[in-house]
Amino acid sequence: MEMFNDGTGKNVRRRAGISVLLAGILLLAFCLLGWYWSRTPDVRWVAGDVDGQPAPAGYASADALIQVMETLLDKPGGYLSNDMTPPSIFLDNIPSFEYGALIQSRDFSRALRNDFSRSQTQSLEDRDLRIAEPAFNFNHRSWILPRTESEYRKGVNAVRRYQSRLVNDEAEFFARADNMRNWLITVEKRLGDLSQRLTASVGQRRVNTSLAGDRPAAARSTKPTEIIVKTPWLEIDDVYYEARGSAWALIHFLRAAELDFEDVLQDKNATVSLRQVIRELEATQHSLMSPMVLNGSGFGVFANHSLVLASYMSRANAAVIDLRELLGEG
Repeated sequence: MEMFNDGTGKNVRRRAGISVLLAGILLLAFCLLGWYWSRTPDVRWVAGDVDGQPAPAGYASADALIQVMETLLDKPGGYLSNDMTPPSIFLDNIPSFEYGALIQSRDFSRALRNDFSRSQTQSLEDRDLRIAEPAFNFNHRSWILPRTESEYRKGVNAVRRYQSRLVNDEAEFFARADNMRNWLITVEKRLGDLSQRLTASVGQRRVNTSLAGDRPAAARSTKPTEIIVKTPWLEIDDVYYEARGSAWALIHFLRAAELDFEDVLQDKNATVSLRQVIRELEATQHSLMSPMVLNGSGFGVFANHSLVLASYMSRANAAVIDLRELLGEG
């Protein structure tokens, strides 16, 4: 009886040891896979020609939108925002990056549908862009019936059809200064919002400027003249990666605008201003040489990565404002 108990005990300990070893291996595999999937994608070049020949206006813009959305879907790990299994469910940095890039893609697809592809307010909208824009606005976290990926691929295919029709002179793209200015107004607001949220990582007492400059204006709710703004500690890295994703996507769209609006930019002497915006946004894509997003005080011992990123986003926002003003001049 004693020998039987001893043998049973050894078997139990052996099985427990094997279980712990397998669990450790599985955990290590999840950690390595999560690290690999958490690498942000590189910036890609936008196509400005077709088979060695100059591409028609609008081709680069369509190509930029296709590349951004396909990268979100086909990068290592695929699209992670709606994954419900490990290790994806434990990752939040890349889903935040995806969301930032997705917001810029939605804005750009809306500009393509409502401005770039239409000559005036009474003109017909493009049949393919009419499909693409709502497809990109589908719920980014839906994982079943229908899946987010299937809707986004439907939008990508629609943009690709529009791009092919541009080559065959069957679609329109109007590279006008007013069209570009309308889109840049939205870009300004996105960059301004992100820079404010990044700066709030350390907490700030801000003056309420909601109704500044308009004496008869009124707000629905009464707010104090000073407000305290602070990003919750657990959301700091989410805001950081959302801003990086937004800047990453915007680099592609601005590079496309430099190609498609080349004549307009040269006429307004605004090409250098556009390149300055791109230069500031490219600086946001430097590798993060830290295992986590640090949140030191503004002038403290430790770095504050959110404030560094906010400085680049603010400079890009200021450059966008200058660019928009140039485009508005006669």
